[in-house]
Amino acid sequence: METRQAAGELPTEQSRKLQLPASCDPPQQDAPTKQQIWIIFGGTGHMGRSLVKCALSHGDFVASVGRSFEITQPADLPQHENCLNLRCDVRVRESVARIYERVLQRFGHYDVVANCAGYGVIGACEDQDEHELRDQFETNFMGTLHVIQCSLPYFRQREAGRYLIFSSTSGALGVPGLGPYCATKYAVEGLIEAMLYEVDAFNVKATLVEPGLVRRDEPLDYGTNPLPMWGHFLIKPASEAYSHETSPALHAKRMVTWLRDRQPTSAVKCAELVWQLGHCSYPPLRLLLGSYAIESIRDRLRCVTEELEDWKHLNFPIPPGEEGSTVGQNKQQETAGNAKDDVMEDDRPDDMDADQVGEDNVMTTS
Repeated sequence: METRQAAGELPTEQSRKLQLPASCDPPQQDAPTKQQIWIIFGGTGHMGRSLVKCALSHGDFVASVGRSFEITQPADLPQHENCLNLRCDVRVRESVARIYERVLQRFGHYDVVANCAGYGVIGACEDQDEHELRDQFETNFMGTLHVIQCSLPYFRQREAGRYLIFSSTSGALGVPGLGPYCATKYAVEGLIEAMLYEVDAFNVKATLVEPGLVRRDEPLDYGTNPLPMWGHFLIKPASEAYSHETSPALHAKRMVTWLRDRQPTSAVKCAELVWQLGHCSYPPLRLLLGSYAIESIRDRLRCVTEELEDWKHLNFPIPPGEEGSTVGQNKQQETAGNAKDDVMEDDRPDDMDADQVGEDNVMTTS
């Protein structure tokens, strides 16, 4: 995913190189696919816009859902006969429910629900106020929950449906300067993983999409482009305690400031793979997109594994023969006890009959 694309669609020759693993049974190149109806929440963000364009280019129907409080000119939205542009506030359950009603009125049904909606505040955990903390949870976690709860009864009734929930590498890492945002994504990961066990019997599938350092793949005219430079992040000024240049709390800010539009992962190529998720037979639980996502999460899991190995002796017995093992000592004590019992039995007179033994036992215990 290293080649920049300025347009919203991939050239045919590059599209052919992008393919999910065969274990997913993805749609085959140049083979006809079943026409799907998508609902894409966050369809006006840079990842959502790329996914909307990709699904439309493949002949699917799309309901692109933007934020109800953003000001977007109609010309900036996809103008396509197969596209329905809507707006809602994912923090409000009733607003999300109305989206599904509108889609059913227009298309009659829907097959895939993708949630790209979300945002984060870049700043130290201590610096973020209660409003910022709650708003991130209301948008990222409760918004995801509303998207699922308002559509899951419909999918259960049909015994078919698919969720593509955009998480983040921050759902597997603790990134300095993004603490509350990471917390919301951790919550989303736990929600989806638990839900999969509950809905598998209804043939409802879900995948957590974890992109890392995704660039915008849009024309770089920042004066007219409706997308903000920092994507879905807001940068909060640091307090004095966290304002020095080497502060770990400024890590996320330094990263986005340095990268700007040079993120290594293409949103257009990501969108192609996510579209294949909507059409494959066996979607994975997680889809990691980009080399940064792969390497950073692998390093984190390696650290967790090393910690488990360091501390496992507190929970599991040490193998026999190793220093500190009590298994050998217990066996020695057991053997010594058995030998003592044998000696006591051998000291008993041979001519003592059973009655005498019983009487002696009674006398001894009385």
